[in-house]
Amino acid sequence: MPNHLAHETSPYLLQHADNPVDWRPWSDEAFEEARRRGVPVLLSVGYSSCHWCHVMAHESFEDEATAAYLNEHFVSVKVDREERPDVDAVYMEAVQAATGQGGWPMTVFLTPDAEPFYFGTYFPPAPRHGMPAFRQVLEGVRTAWTDRREEVRDVAGRIVQDLAARTGIGLGPGAPQPPGTEDLHAALMGLTREFDAMRGGFGGAPKFPPSMALEFLLRHHARTGSEGALQMVSATCEAMARGGIYDQLGGGFARYAVDATWTVPHFEKMLYDNALLGRVYAHLWRATGSDLARRIALETAEFLVREMRTEQGGFASALDADSDDGTGRHVEGAYYVWTPGQLREVLGEDDAEFAAGYFGVTEDGTFEKGASVLQLPDGAQPVQAERVASVRRRLLAARERRARPGRDDKIVAAWNGLAVAALAETGAYFDRPDLIEAATEAADLLVRIHMDQHGRLARTSLDGTAGGHAGVLEDYADAAEGFLALSAVTGEGVWVEFAGLLLDTVLRHFTAEDGTLFDTADDAEALIRRPQDPTDNAAPSGWTAAAGALLSYAAVTGSTRHREAAERALAVVRALGARVPRFIGWGLAVAEAALDGPREVAVVGPDGDPATRALHRAALLGTAPGAVVAVGEPGSEEVPLLLDRPLLEGRPAAYVCRHFTCDAPTADADALAAKLGG
Repeated sequence: MPNHLAHETSPYLLQHADNPVDWRPWSDEAFEEARRRGVPVLLSVGYSSCHWCHVMAHESFEDEATAAYLNEHFVSVKVDREERPDVDAVYMEAVQAATGQGGWPMTVFLTPDAEPFYFGTYFPPAPRHGMPAFRQVLEGVRTAWTDRREEVRDVAGRIVQDLAARTGIGLGPGAPQPPGTEDLHAALMGLTREFDAMRGGFGGAPKFPPSMALEFLLRHHARTGSEGALQMVSATCEAMARGGIYDQLGGGFARYAVDATWTVPHFEKMLYDNALLGRVYAHLWRATGSDLARRIALETAEFLVREMRTEQGGFASALDADSDDGTGRHVEGAYYVWTPGQLREVLGEDDAEFAAGYFGVTEDGTFEKGASVLQLPDGAQPVQAERVASVRRRLLAARERRARPGRDDKIVAAWNGLAVAALAETGAYFDRPDLIEAATEAADLLVRIHMDQHGRLARTSLDGTAGGHAGVLEDYADAAEGFLALSAVTGEGVWVEFAGLLLDTVLRHFTAEDGTLFDTADDAEALIRRPQDPTDNAAPSGWTAAAGALLSYAAVTGSTRHREAAERALAVVRALGARVPRFIGWGLAVAEAALDGPREVAVVGPDGDPATRALHRAALLGTAPGAVVAVGEPGSEEVPLLLDRPLLEGRPAAYVCRHFTCDAPTADADALAAKLGG
């Protein structure tokens, strides 16, 4: 019999709708039920492509005896962290403070007033590696709640007080100042110290794609000419592209590598990673002309459109790491890995031997049970382009006959905003109008389904229906970023208007008087504290993403209010950039743009005129950090940057400005490119 999750819109919650555990969604009703019965709440937080979430579900939540014990002694609440990042954030902070680590599934026990008192992540069904069995944990919590309830409530109250004391990130005395040249140089030195010169990336295992830090380094190189910054980007991007973290057959990146060499990934594929990384490779091509960067940017964009696009024109959240291995077992990586024997079955002896050498498939394997993750190891056989293309085509066709990983079709506003920006720019750089069209359709979905007439966003949708949870700061910021990038590419000013609506909501409902930003709106559901975090995680923080969108919007419209809000928000980057540059990379990238201007490029000319197109392309390919671009017919009034910008002696012209003060216009695309670092 279905539990209380049967009518939810989250695919992750629906995966648990038939569990014998009487799950409830996060709701007032769940906590009212706990108060009525006088029992604690089990809060379990995960997401649909989380491998260990699936493991714990199979071992414990599908077990009838465990479920019966939970149903008798607890109210059980299941949360999709992608749908409710606010709930995830406040309780993850408590887990990390109490245990020194975090992760998913997150397992927290709460009082009926939602105050946490016992924490963990994955618990096995039997004691293992020093971890207690889940049933032992349940029994221990139940005993403490029954025998020492007031003591438990006191502990929970102290934890909430401690969390409350952490709230409120101040920007120091005096007027908040964004980072200056010395601050950004100090951040560069910090990244240089942490750079893995042998294998690319930063730090050791597990190794995550450093998308935001790479964007900062590209912009720093563009502003200062630092070859060291560019070398770190190039080396990291090549190592990832050659490694197992990149899908050598179908394109797209896995979430992270479990090792320091990018060889074995955790196989789930996330929308945000691929949007961010696709944009990084496109920007690396723009800076260097690298053939590898061009290939990876295009393959990643094509992966997004082929594998992640939904019927409604948006982009799904994730692909699972696990899939059926052909024997009925759900196994991580089963869709992606190969043995030499499997290569021979598909390719025959000669091509299998060639493919094994080219992709690093060995008898011993690089993964489990003699299987290998495809990569392009150093010393791979010389490229035979036609043969490689044939091998890839046949292996991909064979792989598509395997059981596919599950897909989380939930549309997340923030991550679709990132995808819009990546696809629009990639389509423009490489003359792929199909990618620009895909970006436009996703942006249209955000407006039609997620956005109301007051500029308020729903966090998620599924099958064309908006979910019931309010958008958080990253949704507004990343959607605005996507709209502004799309306007720059298409010349359609309406996207600037939509970005303005979202950013006005940011200023009205997410911004404190001192310029600090909160992750939830001032009228959002009250949790045990209001989450606020300026540091990047897997995607840019809402705080610094908002700073970037505010800065770009101000550059396109001339709005002093939005410019000042961006600069106040960037003050936190000055405080953190030198200390933790890996974790505030997007803020550093935005600070580079602010320091450079950013430059504002207005291109005026008849639509379809080859000279207009040439100037527009030169503007888009300029590497000046965070430069904004507007293009339109002479006399266009849709975008303020285009106002009072006449043709040059009757010819299409481009104006390069800072703070709406412009250099002399040019009709020469090469001269424009030189001005913008193209």
